[in-house]
Amino acid sequence: MALTLQERIVAVKERVARACAASGRDVHDVKVIAVTKYVSLKTVAEVLEAGLEEIAESRWQDAEHKWNALGDKGTWHFIGHLQTNKVKDVIGKFEYIHSLDRLSLARELQKKAEAAGIDVKVFLQVNISGEDTKFGLPPEAVPDFLREIAPLHRIKVVGLMTMAPHEEDPELTRPVFRGLRELRDELNLLALTPEPIQELSMGMSNDFEVAIEEGATRVRLGTVLVGHEEGA
Repeated sequence: MALTLQERIVAVKERVARACAASGRDVHDVKVIAVTKYVSLKTVAEVLEAGLEEIAESRWQDAEHKWNALGDKGTWHFIGHLQTNKVKDVIGKFEYIHSLDRLSLARELQKKAEAAGIDVKVFLQVNISGEDTKFGLPPEAVPDFLREIAPLHRIKVVGLMTMAPHEEDPELTRPVFRGLRELRDELNLLALTPEPIQELSMGMSNDFEVAIEEGATRVRLGTVLVGHEEGA
């Protein structure tokens, strides 16, 4: 019998707590983001009612009706590849954007944020694994990218994001997550941002425990947490 939403939430929280204990971390330092792109508006409402406050979507055309109904509840994250012509749709609606990976996007975010009189919190997407199929900056390009976007004062870099390859054995993802943490620490030594970069958005349903052990502050969980509904 399939688990209920509440049962899945309890199970995930227990797994997060064990991963934190195994790595000597405080469980309060890790936030779970519910990735709701494959579930209905009704399920998103249930997720929020169950006490999960962080919601993530990856395509505005799929998220629009959910945000219009529930956008005043919880904290919304945009985690998908963001086209510059879609910035106007997400700016001011999603508190965090996890996929800044190019200068043209940074400039458009700055332009729209400036017009709206708001700041936008971003994670730089970094392709630690080097896979051709994944978006993101190469790790070695990140310092210069931060220097390039420094004048864009509406953009607040709060963290780094990466996606690991899907592995049957999650342990094989560890070097990717460790690489993102080490890159963050190196960037902070260079002091390229007004405030130190704190956040690491990494780890999904298949590998989040390893990500937590390597320093994740935000894990993005879909299937294991909220399920997958056909036609959502």
